[in-house]
Amino acid sequence: MRAQQLFSSLVVSLVVATTASASQTRHSFAFGQQEFLLDGKPFQIIGGEIHPARVPREYWQHRIRMAKAMGCNTIAAYIFWNYHESEPGVFDFETDNRDLREFFRLVQEEGMWALLRPGPYVCAEWEFGGIPPYLLREPDIKVRCMDPRYMGAVKRYLKRLAAEIRPMLCTQGGPILMVQIENEYGSYGNDKNYLEALRKIWLDNKVDVPFFTGDGPTPYMLDAGSIEGAAIGLDSGSNEGAFAQATLKNPKVPSFSSETYPGWLTHWGESWARPGVEGLLKEVQYLLESRKSFNFYVIHGGTNFGFTAGANSGGKGYEPDLTSYDYDAPINEQGRPTEKYFALRELISKHVGKLPDVPEPIPAMEVPDVAMTTFTSVWGNLPKPVFSVQPKPFEAYEQDYGFILYKTKLIGHKSGKLTITDLHDYATVFLNGAYVGSVDRREGQMGIDLPKSDVKDPVLEILVEGMGRINFAQHMIDRKGITDRVTLNGMTLMNWDVYNLPFDERYIQKLKGSPVDAARRGTFFRGAFTLDTVADTFLDMSNYRKGIVWVNGHNLGRYWEIGPQTRLYCPAPWLKKGENTIVVFDLLQNEAKPVCGKTTLYE
Repeated sequence: MRAQQLFSSLVVSLVVATTASASQTRHSFAFGQQEFLLDGKPFQIIGGEIHPARVPREYWQHRIRMAKAMGCNTIAAYIFWNYHESEPGVFDFETDNRDLREFFRLVQEEGMWALLRPGPYVCAEWEFGGIPPYLLREPDIKVRCMDPRYMGAVKRYLKRLAAEIRPMLCTQGGPILMVQIENEYGSYGNDKNYLEALRKIWLDNKVDVPFFTGDGPTPYMLDAGSIEGAAIGLDSGSNEGAFAQATLKNPKVPSFSSETYPGWLTHWGESWARPGVEGLLKEVQYLLESRKSFNFYVIHGGTNFGFTAGANSGGKGYEPDLTSYDYDAPINEQGRPTEKYFALRELISKHVGKLPDVPEPIPAMEVPDVAMTTFTSVWGNLPKPVFSVQPKPFEAYEQDYGFILYKTKLIGHKSGKLTITDLHDYATVFLNGAYVGSVDRREGQMGIDLPKSDVKDPVLEILVEGMGRINFAQHMIDRKGITDRVTLNGMTLMNWDVYNLPFDERYIQKLKGSPVDAARRGTFFRGAFTLDTVADTFLDMSNYRKGIVWVNGHNLGRYWEIGPQTRLYCPAPWLKKGENTIVVFDLLQNEAKPVCGKTTLYE
């Protein structure tokens, strides 16, 4: 036994020594006129995008191995600024799935390379495109430009991020080949000084790998979004015409498809986006045969846990994104290969040779019905209010996410047309403690009719949910709550009590039981279930209407009866053998109904 222990120790020591030696091997990555050069030799990037913030840390290696087994040699990763700096100067690169060095170490351990996409703006259907909402506390701030307040925060972030990723650059023996400057800037603005300032920050912080930009393959986007000497990423580079546009813009640097789309995003109230595979295979075959580098956006989407889902501004003006970021990607939300995965794997293998075996799937399980009980209400857990002459948005009260309750007495007009200018994003309205109805920005609604009351000074309460901030194009300054005023028949309502309800970990932990008034809405339900073993599951929320779910304190995200998503992904690392707890907050339902677990996202 002693000899066996010594042998095991020797093997571990040799592995550690070999890994350490390999990690110190420095590499060069450079631009030819039309191709990338790794250590002086042509290198075709076959990338798969995975966002560490959207995947439980325990599953990072599995997802990276899945990408490798599909034929990828590179992992691209967006870094979400607001996920790592929650308050000015308060950084977290260590807890949960924020440890970027570990993520890139795993990429390297699998023999793969990396593209860093750090923003400061990234889009990605992520809250505010990754920009921290604390910046919106400045009433007139401008973002993605040389506004000195914005740039001061950007410099602080990039300096701190540079310290994290410098050891992971290929020039230092790490896997990172290139760093992106901003993202799709040509779809937003035209300030070349801003883009050059970002590059200078990286250089000043000793980031010595090449840079690239990413824009749509149109002349005006490439003109506004590219910078001299940076490779041109095309979103997407799907044909010769797209690459010709890049060559026209700058014939001296390589171009590549920085976002080749195997799937697409879905908003609440839509049908699942499920693009077919035939067109994708044709596009990828062109890229492979022409030796164009490319990156699948996304190869695995993951999940918008908590309050991280973003929104778009189109259609009626506001389109919030689902909690699931399954994206109809080759690797689904739970990490399993799809039909697209195997079709792409077969195609890529014809060009790169034999691929590793596909990793074993992560187990999934059903959970029988969990009996839920009515526990308490938001009304029984109100904090001390602050006074405002008129309502202000969340950010003015230094709150980024969750809910705010606005309360006032009606003096003068007591009923009629209530208008909220402007509501961001969803409100439930109460008169004298009774539910009147809801107002939904997504539907273009900004008001509701208040019924007559025999109360002398009726009490009006507006509970506002801030959903995802817009993450793309011109309406990104998207403060939450009541952003201007409330009027009743044109009369501006004054003198409000305002209750901050961030629904963060601390708030949920401190919930106290209380009676639930049947006339009100805004109820917390609680349940428990016991497990002998743990596996991934999808909580089926089809018995509830609109709200948020926590399992063992982890915020799984939003559900909404309008669909298409009715199940929320709960990864096995968030469960435990023995008793597990579920807390559900529903805006619209007072009746407790059971919750169960399914093995898939889709019904």
